[in-house]
Amino acid sequence: TNTESILAYLDLRAGDRILNILPFYYSYGNSVLHTHLAVGGCVVMEDSLAYPHKVMQRLSAERATGFSGVPSTFALLLSRVKLEDYDLSSLRYLTQAGGPMPPANIERLRKALPQVRIFIMYGQTEATARLSYLPPERLLEKLGSIGIAIPGVTLDIRNEHGEPVADGEPGEIWARGGNIMPGYWNDPEATQAVLHEGWLRTGDMAYRDADGYLFIQGRKTDMIKSGAHRIHPKEIEEAIAELEGVGEVAVVGVPDEILGQVIKAYILPKPGTTLEPLQVKAHCHKRLASYKIPKSVEFVAELPKTASGKVKKFLLTTTA
Repeated sequence: TNTESILAYLDLRAGDRILNILPFYYSYGNSVLHTHLAVGGCVVMEDSLAYPHKVMQRLSAERATGFSGVPSTFALLLSRVKLEDYDLSSLRYLTQAGGPMPPANIERLRKALPQVRIFIMYGQTEATARLSYLPPERLLEKLGSIGIAIPGVTLDIRNEHGEPVADGEPGEIWARGGNIMPGYWNDPEATQAVLHEGWLRTGDMAYRDADGYLFIQGRKTDMIKSGAHRIHPKEIEEAIAELEGVGEVAVVGVPDEILGQVIKAYILPKPGTTLEPLQVKAHCHKRLASYKIPKSVEFVAELPKTASGKVKKFLLTTTA
């Protein structure tokens, strides 16, 4: 079911060939494999991003028509190579899922590859792979959005009582469709916690605009509780990512005796660049409310990640 939906909006054909860097045990990588098998396309294997320039060389040499990655994939490529230096004339589309990508990086990708269709997507393993996509033709108009439901899927925004909320109001994303799991293996309690009358409670907070497009605010579990404020780190990460010297950024809440939690930003600078904590905070002051300014900024050589490239924020909060 999910494969058929993805094929419908990506318009994949037998002539498509993708350079794949995603592990197949990860639902995103699994969907890349299944969709290309379904149309008789070609999957070119590349198992490492350790040398980004070699990935770009292979993209060019293989005449790849597609490439998929998580936010850290594109952050790495944008910070380590000049995409304009490679012949990517055969590249038809890019897809991104596995967490929110800062709009600043989306803009950089679009400027570097103006001929390429960029699909921003959202999904969960519990939904096989995909739940929504942002049509490329509305990328600039709806920058920061995860788009609309894929064919065959219904998405709703509901409050903590399971009641639908009005456009513009925040709530949790609920999903329904043929791609939703029947449950967690041998774990009825966990299953009951997320499945309700055919709906999947995703745990992701978002709002819907007047045109029906969804905008993620963050995971419920990632929310920072600082004093009387409830803060989603995504907005802060997007603001910091606008700074030219920032390669990657992760924002977390760390323990504080008075406020419960305070905001801390971990930043991986781009090679050859220099940033100062005050510079980061000054930029945040221009873009954010005062209570969203990081109390501390730490520059790191790497961010802890899963094999699929997602940042392990729980390690940052426990080591802070």
